[in-house]
Amino acid sequence: MNEAERFPEKDHDQDQHAQDSHDQDKYDPNKDKEEYGSEDATRGAGGMSGGNSDDQHPTPEPSPDQPPRIPLPRASVEDTGRPLPALENLGDPAPQPAPLVLEHRVLKSLLGAWALAACSAEETAAVEEHLGDCGACADEARRLREAVGLLHPAETLDLDPSLRARVLEGCLERRPPRIPVPEWATPYDAETARLDALLQDFGDAEWHAPVRLRWFRKDEPTSRRTTVAGVIAHLLTVDGMVAIALGLQDPLGDVAADRPTPSARTEAYWRASHFPPTRAVRAPWREQTHDLVRTVSFTGGGTGKLSVAYGDFELPLRDAMLDRAFECWVHAEDIAEAVDYPYEAPSGRDLHHMVDLAARMLPTVLAARRRAGLAAPSPGPHRHLVPAGEPGRSLRLEIEGSGGGQWLIPLDSPAAVGSAEFEVAHVALDGAEFCRLAAGHVSPAEAAAGQVGDREAIRDVLFAAASLSRM
Repeated sequence: MNEAERFPEKDHDQDQHAQDSHDQDKYDPNKDKEEYGSEDATRGAGGMSGGNSDDQHPTPEPSPDQPPRIPLPRASVEDTGRPLPALENLGDPAPQPAPLVLEHRVLKSLLGAWALAACSAEETAAVEEHLGDCGACADEARRLREAVGLLHPAETLDLDPSLRARVLEGCLERRPPRIPVPEWATPYDAETARLDALLQDFGDAEWHAPVRLRWFRKDEPTSRRTTVAGVIAHLLTVDGMVAIALGLQDPLGDVAADRPTPSARTEAYWRASHFPPTRAVRAPWREQTHDLVRTVSFTGGGTGKLSVAYGDFELPLRDAMLDRAFECWVHAEDIAEAVDYPYEAPSGRDLHHMVDLAARMLPTVLAARRRAGLAAPSPGPHRHLVPAGEPGRSLRLEIEGSGGGQWLIPLDSPAAVGSAEFEVAHVALDGAEFCRLAAGHVSPAEAAAGQVGDREAIRDVLFAAASLSRM
């Protein structure tokens, strides 16, 4: 079949299509030839052959008032009558590498590397093909993949709280310090450093994020609304009570507080600020923490028995530094929660010291609550009123997990000695959970993981732990 037979009436078809599409503008083949050139030139420009425009016969631009010209359909190579290209001229496909053929024992030895995605592409293909045929290896591969998932648990980008202590221990073993930090001051040093690292990259939005301070007052939960900067101002003013005891400058300056208590000093500082505290409060707080650690270190730890006044009570300096470390961690968690950032509990050793301080304070708090009518000793033959230094009715406080241990809490007198012989109750809690109870962040009714024995004694101890909290 020649060209004329396959396309017999080209001009007639174009005329009919133009008439159907543009009734108002009749198609004129003579005018088409005048404006667009001859039929041969049109084919050379973009017709069936698909050739390029001839330099001597360029395709003229259509006029704006002329309807668009629809190009002719392109013909397939099979319709041209020309022979098809030979397959050998198309070139051979890239050769595929032959699959690895490995013995069963070799494939089994590769399962660990396969589970860790450490095999090559060829080894991976061979192992996966083998797993479809060998049930024993498939079960082993599944177990290895599950074990790999346990090797990489989801973790925060923050460092382990115990890492700092381990690094310092390694450094101090190689080169002992000329002026060491007392052991009872290391928790404060560690917790202030962790909080300072959290604050380092805070922007204005984070510094003004709302924070709700929580504690218990007379067995009722209480809260106070402030900001991240306000929390740092609170830590600055309360740490200032330790600074005063060491002869350092009081951060309140000339501002007078109604009472020399932590909450009164904080409220006085907040009221004296012309504007709400901002990021500027970080620098004086950070400098004061360094001054406190340096001062107790230069004194050689001999100031550990120095008393720090808290208004309503006093603590030895070594216990006051633990108290400040505990509050720094608790409020760091408040800040991290406000900015939606994870924050880990202290290292096990530091957490143990904090739990020990709270456990040692519980008998005194129990006695104060009893005088206030908030707690009463259980009546009956189990009650033992004993002289100071003698064993009496006791509760066993068991702290599980990091920083754990056991403490026997005397129930009837702060001067009595805890005794396993007169144990009437047993309470078990997680270490961090107990500290959050002592901070007023957990309700006493929800704190205990295990309780056995005298229910009244258990209630008194749990509520006494919650009453340790303050702003």
